[in-house]
Amino acid sequence: MGVVPGPGSQWRQDRVGSALAGENPTVLTRLSGGFAVIGDVQFLPGYSVLLTDRPGADRLSDLPRSERAEFLTSMDLLGEAVERVCSARDAAFRRVNLEILGNTDAFLHAHVWPRYDWEPADIVTKPVWLHPRERWSDPTTQLSRQHDGLRVELIAALEALAAV
Repeated sequence: MGVVPGPGSQWRQDRVGSALAGENPTVLTRLSGGFAVIGDVQFLPGYSVLLTDRPGADRLSDLPRSERAEFLTSMDLLGEAVERVCSARDAAFRRVNLEILGNTDAFLHAHVWPRYDWEPADIVTKPVWLHPRERWSDPTTQLSRQHDGLRVELIAALEALAAV
């Protein structure tokens, strides 16, 4: 199930295309506005991303208005699923931050960051990007089989919310 190939994996070069081809191992499920994926790093357990399912869409305004609404609705759905799962798993869960940035990766995507009271006091109320650089590459929190249970719970929450 949840083993993510190493850093040289080709799917990382085209996350959207590999999701469309069924070759992106981070995909949890396809939603009406894109692909819900679990994040490559899990130093904040539950971190997920919504990827566009439209190759070439770089920003929200690249989509027709109806598809923008679908993308944003899917982002909301993924955010609620992350909130449900993370609050049930950890009493220190605070909230979910939703972000559409696009400063590094040139494809439309939205970050869904769970936030926790156990984060450092000088960071917990600030953007997640202020976490120390080494947190982003720590091998102990890279997506791996240890996150299979989390994946299963996120998929179940997404399916339950999509059914409503």
